[in-house]
Amino acid sequence: MISLDVKPLLGCHVSAAGGLHRVFERGDSLGCTAIQLFTRNQRRWDAPHLAVYEADRFRTASREHPAIRMVLAHGSYLLNLAADPREREEISRRSAETLLDELNRCAALGIPYLIVHPGAHGGQGEHRGIENALSRVNEVLHRFEGDTMLLVETTAGQGTGIGYRFEHIRDLIAGAERVGACMDTCHIFCAGYDIRTQRQYRRTIREFDRLVGIERLKALHLNDSRGALGSRIDRHAHIGRGEIGIRGFSHFMVDERLASIPKILETPKRMDGRDMDRENLELLRRLAGGNR
Repeated sequence: MISLDVKPLLGCHVSAAGGLHRVFERGDSLGCTAIQLFTRNQRRWDAPHLAVYEADRFRTASREHPAIRMVLAHGSYLLNLAADPREREEISRRSAETLLDELNRCAALGIPYLIVHPGAHGGQGEHRGIENALSRVNEVLHRFEGDTMLLVETTAGQGTGIGYRFEHIRDLIAGAERVGACMDTCHIFCAGYDIRTQRQYRRTIREFDRLVGIERLKALHLNDSRGALGSRIDRHAHIGRGEIGIRGFSHFMVDERLASIPKILETPKRMDGRDMDRENLELLRRLAGGNR
C-alpha cells in the first residue's frame, strides 16, 4: 500500500483559457498535485509565438502554487508523426514543425514532459508507420536544444493508428533518443489489455515491463472506457462508470512501482451540472488509501 504521508502525483487536464498561468489556480482549487495542459491550440496548425512575459508569468505562478509538483503538456491532436512523407508530405512536415514548437514551448515554461500520440500509417502498414514516426521524432529531437522529454502515449488502435501494442511503444522508444512512455488506461483496455482484476492487471504490467521497461513509464492517463475490451474504440468515461470499473483503477493507485509517476485524468468535465474532475479525483484519492 502506498503511504499517504506524501500525496500521490494526481491531477487532471486543465484548460489554459485566460492564460497559461491560470492553470495553477484551477489545479489548486481541485487539490491537484499534478496537472496537464496544452501549450497552444491543439486543433490548429498555426499558433502565436509564446511571449517571454507569458513564460515568466507561468513560472511565477508555478512557484506560487508549490502543492502542484508536476506539470505535463499534451501535444496537438493534429500531429501525425507516422504519416508517410512521400504520400503526405505537408502533414509530415507540419507535424515535425509543430512538435518542435511544442517542445520549445515546454522548455521555455519549464515543463519536463510532452505527451504525443504517434499517429496513423494511413494504409502504409504498421512497420512503415513506426519507421516514419521514428524518423520524425529523431529529426525533431536533433534540432531541439532543451531538456523536455517526449513521451509516446499508448493508443486504442482506431483506424490505422499505431501505438496500440506495447511492441509498438518498445520500438518507438528503443529507436529514439530522450523518449519515454505514457500509458492511458482507456486506450490499453480498448487495445485488448485487461486490467480489471488483480491477476489481469499484473499480467498487463508485467508484459509492459518485459517489452518496454517500467522505468520508461513516465506518466499515466487514468480514464475509464465506454468501449469494450479489445474494441479499439477511444471513448473516455468517468472513473468507475465505464467498462473498466473501479476495481481496475484501484490496482494503479496502490501499486508502489507507480507511486512517483504522475497520474492525470482526461475524463469529461461535467455531468448533470456537477464538477466531475472533483468527483473523479476524490474517488481516486480514496482508492489510493485502499478505500472504495
